[in-house]
Amino acid sequence: MVTELIDKYVFLLQTFTEAGGRGLSLEEISSRWESRYGEAYPRRSFINHRKAVEDVFGIVITCDRSTNRYMIDAADSAMDKREAVEYLINTFTVNSLLTLGRERLSGRVAVEDVPSGARWLTTVMQAMLDGECLRIGYRKYLSQETESRDIRPYAVKEFEKRWYIVAYSEQAQGLRTYAMDRVISLERNGKQFRMPIGFNVDELFEGSYGIYLPEDEKPILIKLKATEREAAYLRDLPLHPSQMELDDGIFVLRLIPNPNFIMELCKRGEGLTVLAPEQLRQEVRKRLKQAIQAYE
Repeated sequence: MVTELIDKYVFLLQTFTEAGGRGLSLEEISSRWESRYGEAYPRRSFINHRKAVEDVFGIVITCDRSTNRYMIDAADSAMDKREAVEYLINTFTVNSLLTLGRERLSGRVAVEDVPSGARWLTTVMQAMLDGECLRIGYRKYLSQETESRDIRPYAVKEFEKRWYIVAYSEQAQGLRTYAMDRVISLERNGKQFRMPIGFNVDELFEGSYGIYLPEDEKPILIKLKATEREAAYLRDLPLHPSQMELDDGIFVLRLIPNPNFIMELCKRGEGLTVLAPEQLRQEVRKRLKQAIQAYE
């Protein structure tokens, strides 16, 4: 029931976002609603949903009394929460469309599964909202032992079809990342925590790549040469926010060349060549030679 309501709230937000500053009349809103849900949209329901959207998302749907058209108040609190709200809207909208696609476009919609998000993501995010600590049973790769960890869940991060918990570990007395697909058990331990002032997960990983937490390492300038085909991919989907193209096919980035990044360079094969620094160039060369040897 809650999921169904959220879906309807998000549909309203998406509808008004697409309408822009011109807004929508009540008749137009009702028509779009009927087309989406196959049922009439009473004025009373719209009033209730309009209030709920303000309460849940902090977005005000105003009415221009001179035209009787409704629209999102772009100058209101929605702008303060824009990043979080847009992410939420996009996530729910995509999920909603995919569900609709499976119902009406059977055999024509294919998506990749992200297994690690299905079991624990909701619980972790609820604990984040409540400021409550978690106790997890965690099993590392290449280990048969399950370790118990008490953590303060600061953030969640997705990387290459896996969800990770970015948390403060009571045992390690520092920040750690935990892959959700390696979590064997998870429960709230009843303890509360306070978020560090100014914490931002994007800023935390700003100079890093993937899910490796930056420690004492500092980002360095990395220069890459891309083939014509690979360069086109990099322009559409940069490897890192710091990426810049100096010349046709020559790219520079400033980040920490951690194992995640080295693996990504190896995956690109002949499409990407490291020009500098020399140490990184030799490391990638060594990894690629080892890969060739595995086939000999």
